[in-house]
Amino acid sequence: MLGGVAERRARPSFTERRERADERRARRGEVTDPSIVMEGAAAFLAVRPRSVTETRRRLRHLGYPHELIETVLGRLVEMRYLDDEAFATSWVESRDRARPRGESALRRELFVKGIDREMVRAVLEGRATIEPGTDEPSPDRVAAERLLDRKRAALLRETDLRKRRHKAYALLARNGFAPDVCREVAATLDAEVGPDGDSEDL
Repeated sequence: MLGGVAERRARPSFTERRERADERRARRGEVTDPSIVMEGAAAFLAVRPRSVTETRRRLRHLGYPHELIETVLGRLVEMRYLDDEAFATSWVESRDRARPRGESALRRELFVKGIDREMVRAVLEGRATIEPGTDEPSPDRVAAERLLDRKRAALLRETDLRKRRHKAYALLARNGFAPDVCREVAATLDAEVGPDGDSEDL
């Protein structure tokens, strides 16, 4: 290289990085201006929608004073930048669209994010409206079928029908679907043709 051999800058050790992070948290703990905390919250919310609890946890982790955190959270709720019901609804819709999950898994995920039980119940009840007495499949059944469709090619490589059904059932169960939904949806693979052309039922 021109100008001689450049010295490679030593990478800070884990301990050094931890100490620097602790120093930054200590400085944030001395903050008295809510606008600084608001900036920290805005940066966190810019990545994706968050719940009130997620945002509170993040600001606490950064070391801001409790009183300022609560002031800022209240302001964000007033301004509708934080809205747990809208967040929970969006989360469920996103899961149904991109990463299908059963109701029990969705409930756990929302609890972890601090959404209260009544709100979770209301959001999941509003997941889809099914008229009584119709043959419309439940939201969980639709989501389970969508998940299975994405894994169908891999599952059909299993030529043993019992093993195929077991793998399908296990996949659905891991993603929070109820046992009856797992059984019914896994059974839809029984008559499908695998790579060897077999399509016999159990």
